[in-house]
Amino acid sequence: MPRIIETTVYTIDELSDAAKENARVWYRQHGLHDDWYDFVYEDFETICRILGVTLATTPVRLYGGGTRDKPQVNFSGFGSQGDGASFAGQYGHANGAAKEIRAHAPENTELHRIADELQAVQRRNFHQLRASIRQQGRHCHEYTMAIEVERDSPTGQPPTDGAEETVIEAMRDLARWLYRQLRSEYEHQTSDEAVDEIVSINEWTFQADGTRFG
Repeated sequence: MPRIIETTVYTIDELSDAAKENARVWYRQHGLHDDWYDFVYEDFETICRILGVTLATTPVRLYGGGTRDKPQVNFSGFGSQGDGASFAGQYGHANGAAKEIRAHAPENTELHRIADELQAVQRRNFHQLRASIRQQGRHCHEYTMAIEVERDSPTGQPPTDGAEETVIEAMRDLARWLYRQLRSEYEHQTSDEAVDEIVSINEWTFQADGTRFG
């Protein structure tokens, strides 16, 4: 025979400090949307375009039918050894990259440095350097990116001394930069203040110990 059981539930503001932390743990594990990093990815795509990186893509099937091209950008994080970010694609010289990256991210000196180094090495090689970047292995940090650099010279000139290493390290620095942005965004979205705000907005309720109700 059906029975009615009454349970007292609480908003996060009504919980004890220990119960609040349990509620926050629930949100960080189950409530955070899978698309929390979309803004970081979108900005990264713009930065890649400015620097001359064309990201490789993979077709992804949509729920309503059809497909969309998903950039081959991956990451793992944020507390284990070997965590990081990686990407796949092609690199080539981009006119005005150093100036455009400063307009896009005026205070980001790391991106300025990467753009300047790429511009300088391209100038020494008459803007003929090209690179292919592919993902290898099961992990996705900067050292899982296999990067091959060549000089597209009509006379067969090789890259200048150190040019290949400069491009490779710039691509890896770009992956490191992406990982730092992802970690910063994750830490922001899972901070106590951000979690409390989103839980309150959604009017989620909890039992006295912070266990999610419903």
